[in-house]
Amino acid sequence: MKRISEIESCSTCIYRKLLFDKLSEVEHKIVNDSRMEYLCVKGEILKKEGQKIQSFMYLRKGLVKIYKTDKYGKDHILGISRPGEFINLLSVFSGSLYNYSVAAIEETQVCEIKLSAMKSVIKSNHQFSLRLLNRISKMSEEMIAIQFDLNQKQVRGRVAYVLLMLADRIFKSYEFKMPITRREVGEMISMTTENTIRTLSEFRKDGIIDITGKNIRIRDYQRLVTVSKNG
Repeated sequence: MKRISEIESCSTCIYRKLLFDKLSEVEHKIVNDSRMEYLCVKGEILKKEGQKIQSFMYLRKGLVKIYKTDKYGKDHILGISRPGEFINLLSVFSGSLYNYSVAAIEETQVCEIKLSAMKSVIKSNHQFSLRLLNRISKMSEEMIAIQFDLNQKQVRGRVAYVLLMLADRIFKSYEFKMPITRREVGEMISMTTENTIRTLSEFRKDGIIDITGKNIRIRDYQRLVTVSKNG
């Protein structure tokens, strides 16, 4: 990761309202004085499973994937985080080591705050602590819901689910450039790359989507929703 020398103050950051807007001036200074910003290239690993947790991290720009690697070296993608999300929130207070890895899937900018500074603010500001707990709960619920939903579906339903998640949650558009490869889609839905490619081709032939290279256009949104529910 490349450190950014000139960084924006917390007081003017557009993401301040997500969590930090209720801090006192003293608490803001504690956070602002202990943070750094980094620029990461596509494919770069930000945090590795088993690495020591030393900071609190959120995403300012770009997209990252959160994943675990099994004993055979195969990656399993647990989710994709977008700007404004706290990408290590599920591990940061549960132990001393990361229990998953985080990698950039496009050029990404992250803000890191020293864990000691965050713990200091948590102890002094109960309202901040409650909001942080609320975010942890929502992230946990969302990740559990995604994995549960995917486990109930066959391959067509799983691929449709991922396309809808990208359209509705990540890009908020029916047209987007796939941020992950076909192999990574397979890693996310526990299917082979071949099954993923074949299913995308079937969707294209059925007139549900258009595919041009990495670009996806959803032509029949309601039909894709039906496939996701029933597939």
